[in-house]
Amino acid sequence: MKYYTGRGDDGSTGLLFTSRRVGKDDPRVEVLGELDEAVAVLGLARAEVAGAGGRWERVVSALLHLQKGLFVAGAEVATPEEGWERLEEGVSRVTPAMVAGLEEAIQELGPPELPRGFFLPGETRQGALLDLARAVVRRAERRLVSLARAGGLAPGSVLPAYLNRASSLLWVLARLVEGSGRPLRG
Repeated sequence: MKYYTGRGDDGSTGLLFTSRRVGKDDPRVEVLGELDEAVAVLGLARAEVAGAGGRWERVVSALLHLQKGLFVAGAEVATPEEGWERLEEGVSRVTPAMVAGLEEAIQELGPPELPRGFFLPGETRQGALLDLARAVVRRAERRLVSLARAGGLAPGSVLPAYLNRASSLLWVLARLVEGSGRPLRG
């Protein structure tokens, strides 16, 4: 069995629901790369948090849920305009319910009071990995904004809000596993 096709050797890649190919440096593919990196970093963070014991079971669950949601986000991004009518909610299109789910997790897992100040990653290895994942999601969000401004998202897409909430959730999770950490002063 071959684990490669060779079709991308010319620097192009295929998109969903179309036979069209675009360059691997296309803005849509840039967002896909950022989402792929986010899923990978989340996997590393999830493995690290899971290795810390059962007390972080809810964090591990939230990270797995977020990884799956980012796959849905990737499918939406990978679909150009000619395929938008084929997007399926929760499978290849992020839904308002998915955004609401992240908001619920933020409220459930966040501290009772918003910590003040800036936090320097590294209080714990788990927290640092969650902060790294947050930074990667924020980069994906910035690339997505560019794609959206160029008309690259389906009308009514909630994907920008989803990535924004995802980064907020990761910030909350990092503070949780660090015990809120130590804010920088002065």
